[in-house]
Amino acid sequence: MLMAASWGAVSFDWRIIPLLIFAWYLLLKKWERDGKLDQWNATRVFGFVLMVRTKRGLDLLEKVAKPRKFWRFYGEVSLWVCNLAMLGVALLVVVAFISSIFNPIDTPPPTASELVAIPGLNPMIPLWWGLIGFIVALVIHEFGHGLLARSHGMRIRSFGLLQLGPLPLGAFAEPQAEELFKAPRKERQRMFAAGPATNLFAAFAILLLLGGLAAQFSTSDETIHVRGIIKDQPADIAGMEPWDIITTINGTEVVGLNGFRTVMNEHKAGENITLGVVHNDGTAENLTITLGDKYEHYLSEGYAKSDLELLGIKQGDAFLGVEGMAQNTAGIDRIAGPLSPNQDYSLLQRTLLTPVHILQVMILPFESQGVAMAPAEETMLEPDDGWISSLLGKGGLLFLVNLLFWVMWVNILLGFTNLIPMVPFDGGHMFKDMVHAGLTRFRAVGRKLKLWNFHPMWIDHWSRKASSISSLFILFALLFTIFIPYF
Repeated sequence: MLMAASWGAVSFDWRIIPLLIFAWYLLLKKWERDGKLDQWNATRVFGFVLMVRTKRGLDLLEKVAKPRKFWRFYGEVSLWVCNLAMLGVALLVVVAFISSIFNPIDTPPPTASELVAIPGLNPMIPLWWGLIGFIVALVIHEFGHGLLARSHGMRIRSFGLLQLGPLPLGAFAEPQAEELFKAPRKERQRMFAAGPATNLFAAFAILLLLGGLAAQFSTSDETIHVRGIIKDQPADIAGMEPWDIITTINGTEVVGLNGFRTVMNEHKAGENITLGVVHNDGTAENLTITLGDKYEHYLSEGYAKSDLELLGIKQGDAFLGVEGMAQNTAGIDRIAGPLSPNQDYSLLQRTLLTPVHILQVMILPFESQGVAMAPAEETMLEPDDGWISSLLGKGGLLFLVNLLFWVMWVNILLGFTNLIPMVPFDGGHMFKDMVHAGLTRFRAVGRKLKLWNFHPMWIDHWSRKASSISSLFILFALLFTIFIPYF
């Protein structure tokens, strides 16, 4: 089932989806009448979603959850992490909503397939890598819930999977309902936070592994490549192509980005240079290029003269007309981020930049058109002389990179999505308990000062009310932001 990393999205006609869902609904109804669902310990929910339960994994859960004090501490750390992340997610939703009102985007709206995070249907999520990532992330997520439930004495009845046909929509750990609702509020919050927090912690652990894998790659030289060519600019006119490797300038060998900049600073706009390049197909060529004026180019792009002065760009500065210049390990460096040994960062910088990079990972498939690394970037990499590289070879190393990247990507997606403060996500349940705790403290202060004394039922009522209102607002904001480009 594990196929090449380049497997992308499958072609699909969205007009047949209602027919497929209706056929699945009829099949579920037949299985329900025939008693098949009872035999499989499964039920039909929302009419067309299959909920399959299993006892598998409960014995393992019981063994792993035995150090109860450790898991309670883990739950407390998870709660703090998730509270901060949930605040960030809520702010992001609100900012995106406000921005879509006052600064509506004018780009074409996403297609129907781009609106769903379904592997193979979404063109940016490859079928097999996406399925593997979702299965692993869902297991991690629900196991996290189960561990915290057991650490606080709540029993887990079963694990399970939600399916729409062959597609997994989600997973669940099913605690005893009465024990869950009777549990102290703090314990319940820890249990809800453990799922998304475990996803985020798993993503961080995988990023560390990717940093180690990045150390297994090297390049045969210190040349650089370009990711894009600006249309109608000198490089484009001369015949340069995306992913071209620049080897020499006027016969002088190019050594890294700094070496390229040093040589280019010796030239001015209007001069001719000879650029030695290696195209993506392996052919080498010398191109004669008449350099453009960087100052004039940026003025034509709408930059103000004051901005160019701040950037240190002057009239006559040489302009080649390329984008995304990078060293030839850039593909793996982009994935591993500040943890790549090829990045010149201090320990403090790596520590501070890693959380930011975990967020940036989410946009990598969109930049690379549904792959972890562009095929051209994979071609530029070579395994080093270490024993790991000798054992796995380049193909094995790239297989691990792709596997770990997609498992990390889905864990980040699942972790942050579940922290949206909207029921039925974990963040919605956490928000409800947070409001309840705040109102309880507010009541306690009033009683102590003899200013007010609200009935506990009043607190329950308004915490549910606040949860419902926030869920409706977040849902509206999300739908508005997503669908406003269509109008």
